[in-house]
Amino acid sequence: MSYNILSQNLLEDNSHLYRHCRRPVLHWSFRFPNILKEIKHFDADVLCLQEVQEDHYGTEIRPSLESLGYHCEYKIRTGRKPDGCAICFKHSKFSLLSVNPVEFYRPDVPLLDRDNVGLVLLLQPKIASGASPAICIANTHLLYNPRRGDIKLTQLAMLLAEISSVAHQKDGSFCPIVMCGDFNSVPGSPLYSFIKEGKLNYEGLAIGKVSGQEQSSRGQRILSIPIWPPNLGISQNCVYEVQQVPKVEKTDSDLTQTQLDKTEVLETAEKLSSNLQHHFSLSSVYSHYFPDTGIPEVTTCHSRSAITVDYIFYSAEKEDVAEQPGAEVALVGGLKLLGRLSLLTEQDLWTVNGLPNENNSSDHLPLLAKFRLEL
Repeated sequence: MSYNILSQNLLEDNSHLYRHCRRPVLHWSFRFPNILKEIKHFDADVLCLQEVQEDHYGTEIRPSLESLGYHCEYKIRTGRKPDGCAICFKHSKFSLLSVNPVEFYRPDVPLLDRDNVGLVLLLQPKIASGASPAICIANTHLLYNPRRGDIKLTQLAMLLAEISSVAHQKDGSFCPIVMCGDFNSVPGSPLYSFIKEGKLNYEGLAIGKVSGQEQSSRGQRILSIPIWPPNLGISQNCVYEVQQVPKVEKTDSDLTQTQLDKTEVLETAEKLSSNLQHHFSLSSVYSHYFPDTGIPEVTTCHSRSAITVDYIFYSAEKEDVAEQPGAEVALVGGLKLLGRLSLLTEQDLWTVNGLPNENNSSDHLPLLAKFRLEL
């Protein structure tokens, strides 16, 4: 399950988004029991939660989830922000191999001055038959600001680099990956397409067009090439760069100079490329439109907007099936999608007065998928 549960703090700071709601349904004392009831009802093996407020996490959320059999890991946002991301998993189903928090704020990189975070866990399924592959679970809540696509793409690259490092196996392949969260980008946007296609040529792209949240891009800057500076240590392939230290003795100054020249030439060539890539083959659990009507699914709905910004992406080897053009099948060792919880249309949600309401206590809907892990 991936679920942005709406931190009480953010709700109160943005009360203009919830004018359509009856006051009582906005109180945390009303909302939390409802959210917990949903989590209990769906009984997911893994929860990826966003907007988890730190004080509520300590006093209510974590204790409640632990009593339901979950082990919880939490990463608070930087800069004294009061909320963060949590990944909780049933300890009857998985053992924890590693916890890898990601901070998108970097004091040494002026571009990265926002306090968003991610969290990446490596889990080992507990199965009777012996060895199973590990599975990598990532959760994030990217920057909201629709006009700062440069920051959003860089935050995504940082998350992908961490996933790449965590999911990398001895034989050079990746273990199965599930990447969840609130990406503050809509289906079909350049950021979304980059996740799904594994490549993006961003030459000439306005920074306000990256996420597709807003239509107008009046007088907007074009993305610089490269988007982020080399000192971030992440390549255009969204992996951590190995720091190349010239292996020569101090005395051999000529050779050192030659090597440095070579390095600079390579860097310049890469700098000029406006192509981003990543090495995962990711599919979306949801298709974002209802097949019969073509009406969009929405994952969030309040006074300002009703759109999809939340996703569950998973690694599925794409293989063309001759009889069914465009069909995707998971190869051995991958994840096979067995089912998902239906989303709703904007019209559906306004018939129950939008979100939050008496029964649904966040301004987002929970996303839920059932996978089979191919051993």
